[in-house]
Amino acid sequence: MLSLALSAAVLMAQPAQVQVQPQPMPASPAATADPGAVDLGDIVVEGGRLDEATQTFVREVAAPARGRGLARWRDGVCVGVANLRNETAQYIVDRVSTVAQDLGLRAGAPGCKPSALIIAVTDANAFTEQFVDMRPRLFIVGGGGMDLGRTGLQRFKINDQPVRWWNVSVPVDSESGDIAVRLPGEEAPFVRGDGSRITTNLVDDTKRAFVIVDVDKISGVSLQQLGDYLAMVVLAQVDPDADTSAYATVLNVFRDPGQTDGLTDWDMAYLQGLYDAQRNYRNPGAHRNEVAGSIVRAHHRITEARDAEPEN
Repeated sequence: MLSLALSAAVLMAQPAQVQVQPQPMPASPAATADPGAVDLGDIVVEGGRLDEATQTFVREVAAPARGRGLARWRDGVCVGVANLRNETAQYIVDRVSTVAQDLGLRAGAPGCKPSALIIAVTDANAFTEQFVDMRPRLFIVGGGGMDLGRTGLQRFKINDQPVRWWNVSVPVDSESGDIAVRLPGEEAPFVRGDGSRITTNLVDDTKRAFVIVDVDKISGVSLQQLGDYLAMVVLAQVDPDADTSAYATVLNVFRDPGQTDGLTDWDMAYLQGLYDAQRNYRNPGAHRNEVAGSIVRAHHRITEARDAEPEN
């Protein structure tokens, strides 16, 4: 299986579509919502408490590249899945793509070159070590502010969690999307970091994401829960060591599968807030506060829309 997964992963850098290998996914019972778990809307209701909770969550969860702000996909994302049965892989592709479309992104058409590659394996540490060693430049690109560095990559290789991920982002011009850092083997870009002492025209775009699923460790969650978890870590830069136990979020699903069936209102507010934010502050603290404010507004919209729904 390891060789099959490595072969599929290499296709990330090729123009062909990732081919799904017929590897079964462990059967898992469908999770039911824990009646004792409460969403953010039930426990944080007004003004300052919501603002404080949001800022704390952003500080805990967000994992931008070194010295950079929070990144997101610019226009669209093409999701590829390797080493799962066709129907399982298609469900995951469809689910991640649907959430991306809900955020205003374009989902990749069939046959697109994957920018987010999800690989299921049985020995995740061995696979990750070989995968990174085979194509190290896919992970450490060499440009400034594009990844979590070699220390972060080492943690990625030895992570014992059911799902691990690696994101590569790049500073770009906020209007044109032109790359604003010099890449190895290329000439220096002509993009200038204009703006003021407070704001900048440079933002960070996600360029690719690798997600490795250890199938030996996911038997306690349903396919719906797994798909929503993968959507969260593909579409945002999430710290794998974040303590999210105080929040009702899909990020807790492997610790407590009964807490949620999938993405919660809080998760969607986080994603919508991230994708609505301008992200043009130079100061990292101001940058995160601006994103947190955008998340608060998204949470209010979601809550108002839910309250306006007619009762059955």
